[in-house]
Amino acid sequence: MNIKPKPKTKVLAAVAGLTLCLTNIAIAADDVIKIGFITDLSGVYADLDGPGGVEAIKLAIADAGGKIGNMKIELLVADHQNKPEIAANRVREWYDQQGVTVVIGGTNSSTALAMAKIASEKKRVFISAGSGTTRLTNEECNPYTIQYTYDTVSVARVAGTAIVKQGGKSWYFLTTDLAFGHSLEADTSETVKTNGGTVVGAARHPLGATDFSSFLLLAKASKAQVLGVAAGGGDLINIIKGANEFGVTKSMKVATPLMFLTDIHALGLQQAQGLYYTDGWYWDQNDESRKWAKRYYEKMKKMPTMFHAGDYSATMQYVNAVKAVGTDADKVMTYFKQTKINDVFAKNGVVRPDGRMVHDMHLMQVKTPAESKYPWDYAKLIQTVPGDQVFMSKAESKCALWK
Repeated sequence: MNIKPKPKTKVLAAVAGLTLCLTNIAIAADDVIKIGFITDLSGVYADLDGPGGVEAIKLAIADAGGKIGNMKIELLVADHQNKPEIAANRVREWYDQQGVTVVIGGTNSSTALAMAKIASEKKRVFISAGSGTTRLTNEECNPYTIQYTYDTVSVARVAGTAIVKQGGKSWYFLTTDLAFGHSLEADTSETVKTNGGTVVGAARHPLGATDFSSFLLLAKASKAQVLGVAAGGGDLINIIKGANEFGVTKSMKVATPLMFLTDIHALGLQQAQGLYYTDGWYWDQNDESRKWAKRYYEKMKKMPTMFHAGDYSATMQYVNAVKAVGTDADKVMTYFKQTKINDVFAKNGVVRPDGRMVHDMHLMQVKTPAESKYPWDYAKLIQTVPGDQVFMSKAESKCALWK
């Protein structure tokens, strides 16, 4: 005799089957730790981070033995193409469908802000290793985001203060029309004014502009003493080249609050010599940094930037956190905020309640061709400034988590 199951029995059977299915998926996910890395792999910021950031994270995974306990570490990589919507969609997919437990974000502040919002919504860890906007840890801070290598406040206060004290009192800014550029211009302007200087004007250019001639002629006509370049990567390189070509450097001092080793390499010491800039890490600063940089060089055939060292450090610290507390995002964030960071990138680094990782910052100056003694010997340390003196203070912060 065939007895048909009652509807309730069918529902219970279906629920039981679904539960078993989900349990199996969870067990399968527990066999792998997935780390996502999203950066500019092909645009104006690719040289600062890009493929080199991928290699730096691979070095960290290798140093961790490729696994945590019995769980294999898997790296997923995506190019955000400097478009926030691409970054946000990929992060959402990784969190929802791929079981990614942490996303490390490379260059571009607009994409980082978009990714941080998804991380907060999904309650997953997001480490911004290459974006500078202070909005990440200020008015848009959230419990699941860490800003790791630098921000525009620290950059502005280190290099901006030094340049004003050297006599650069009146400034004109040439700024990338993105969150990073706006933030760097605003923070450097505030630093200039705090130190007794003035800002006489500014012009904003699109990301990846090919012709800066009109912008540079406006800057020259402003009669300002200093051209403040609130740009990065390929844009910064082209602005400095243009400033030399159009004679801007004969009447104005060029200030680059933020510049990278790869920028200097692309410009050459003849054009970049004498420029002051802020760095969070330099490959030739000590024996430990040189040893790690040599390993990186063997893979990439060029020396690493601050971002590459930051990618490595952020990955290693996340691995340490998972070893200690597992992959639960709240426990991982608590671990980060209770554990000092001591590695090749930072000494006694501290993650504050707002998500800002505080560490020393350095005022650097590009060497002259005569001062450079060996390949990639491009900069000299002028001053090391403790992080608690240059990053935004609690009194200045608008972050509700810190208040």
